[in-house]
Amino acid sequence: MTTDLAEFARAKNVKYFMISYTDLFSGQRAKLVPAQAIADMQKDGAGFAGFATWLDLTPAHPDMLAVPDPASVIQLPWKPEVAWVAANCVMDDKEVGQAPRNTLKRVIEEAARDGMHVKTGVEAEFFLISPDGKAISDEYDTASKPCYDQQAVMRRYDVIAEICDHMLALGWGPYQNDHEDANGQFEMNWTFDHALATADKHSFFKFMVKSIAEKHSLRATFMPKPFQGLTGNGCHAHISVWDETGKTNVFADNAMELGLSAKGKNFLGGIMKHASALAAITNPTVNSYKRINAPRTISGATWAPNTVTWTGNNRTHMVRVPGPGRFELRLPDGAANPYLLQAVIIAAGLDGIRSKADPGKRYDIDMYQFGHTVTDAPKLPLNLLDALREFDNDKSLKTALGEEFSSAYLKLKQQEWNSYASHFTQWERDHTLDI
Repeated sequence: MTTDLAEFARAKNVKYFMISYTDLFSGQRAKLVPAQAIADMQKDGAGFAGFATWLDLTPAHPDMLAVPDPASVIQLPWKPEVAWVAANCVMDDKEVGQAPRNTLKRVIEEAARDGMHVKTGVEAEFFLISPDGKAISDEYDTASKPCYDQQAVMRRYDVIAEICDHMLALGWGPYQNDHEDANGQFEMNWTFDHALATADKHSFFKFMVKSIAEKHSLRATFMPKPFQGLTGNGCHAHISVWDETGKTNVFADNAMELGLSAKGKNFLGGIMKHASALAAITNPTVNSYKRINAPRTISGATWAPNTVTWTGNNRTHMVRVPGPGRFELRLPDGAANPYLLQAVIIAAGLDGIRSKADPGKRYDIDMYQFGHTVTDAPKLPLNLLDALREFDNDKSLKTALGEEFSSAYLKLKQQEWNSYASHFTQWERDHTLDI
């Protein structure tokens, strides 16, 4: 583990560091710092005007300092003279409570006090599109069921293989890459890790995918639903909890239903209990609700939930338990903030364990075909406003994530919704002009 960034620069021939933090709207912000100055930056942080990014701050606030965490440093495989390092935001010698990475760290520490260490993996889906964003990048990718299309994935081999080569070099343990269910869509998987490490990798992965796509004169998007009629970009999260040693999976119990221990079911119960509220964070944009409430896509299925249900190894539900000792949350989408995604999962699950929450009835039906028969399970929010209201009403979840964070997030997201609601669209003209 790296502890000294100046020494890292000397050993790796790094000329510049990108000191990076992620704001409340998932914007990745950075300053490019020469290696000669990194020792001071590691000690004192790089200065930012917080108001200039999506944080609930004003121009009158003092400098916000992004203090790099040397354990997160990653040398850019495609530009080795530069290294990226995640930072923790500080102001007046105090952590900025609303900053996403700080929020995640607090929740992780809270779980650790209960002897729980959360490990997660994410399945980050993305589209490779034209630079203007209007079309997928491969004009021949037109199949009605394009998932796992070997010709289509090989036509984008140069991009996908370059990204995978970089993950291999970084030691992430990538293990499969595929063309996903929508035309122009891909997914790349790497080995699960502790929640903070997964969040840092997820953040870097998005930066890396966009950078390599641009290198090939393409554009990558993680937008939840970039094209009408096509499957949207999910970001499924796989979750397990381990003991202090990191060697024993406390979610695993082969004597229990689906191999999920009592503690694992309680954690799952917390996810189910808070599902409608956590959607405000796992599905954080107006566009998100065009994915989870979408009509059937060209391929025949959206692969996204719209009801709060759980199951065994069945991909039509919000949560599935594909094997002993872990479960998959299929709600999050590509817009999810890498740090807040992990934070809200842990916060909800921790509350579930403490309150011994019951996840409720297990369903094994095909929700896409028979979901209408489920009448005793909540529906997920229909839009971002509904999700924000659910989150605002969920006092325990807001408290678990921190009042400063929750207040800032709700304020800025409400402003975003108001901006959307006041925007005039062609749909309005098409349907109202002649009334």
